[in-house]
Amino acid sequence: MPMSSSESATVLKRTVIIAIFAAVAVVLGLIEAQIPLVGMGFMPGAKLGFANIMVLTCIYFLRGRDALVLVILKTLLTAFLLGTFSSLLFSLLGSLLSFVVMFLLLKLFGKKFSLIGISIAGGLAHNVGQLLGAAMVFDSASILYYLPVLLISGVVTGIAVGFAVRYLVDSLSKISLFEEFLDARSQ
Repeated sequence: MPMSSSESATVLKRTVIIAIFAAVAVVLGLIEAQIPLVGMGFMPGAKLGFANIMVLTCIYFLRGRDALVLVILKTLLTAFLLGTFSSLLFSLLGSLLSFVVMFLLLKLFGKKFSLIGISIAGGLAHNVGQLLGAAMVFDSASILYYLPVLLISGVVTGIAVGFAVRYLVDSLSKISLFEEFLDARSQ
């Protein structure tokens, strides 16, 4: 059955929003890759998680499958542009676990958790996912000794990302393009 013109317009809007969010997420990922965190006491490979600003914002406004597409696009494109295919598995596992946790918290518990709390949970899940991936690849549980440090950094970066998401959601909610998605959320 063919789509109506309003359904086609909504699909087009979703596609454009996902593309814009993916582009911004990749740019944020490229920017954060240039920040030398190891010199600031972080372990090698640690990131601030700026791209998750766009992921959580996408989860907030769009459907889960839209946000999942964004997560996969962001992870693959960033790995391709940075040439970090060796860590692609870790990034993908962390990103997918983070997505699942943030999606479930937002969709199932909505108003019981703030965007900052959901972002913290996403940051923690991302770090746990990456460590579990590394433990599987290296066939060693000793890598899990990094967990306490990564949990602390997940909370700190989750707070920063959460504040950014809260500001972005508030700002985008005032734009008519996003109003229809907010209306659809409340139904």
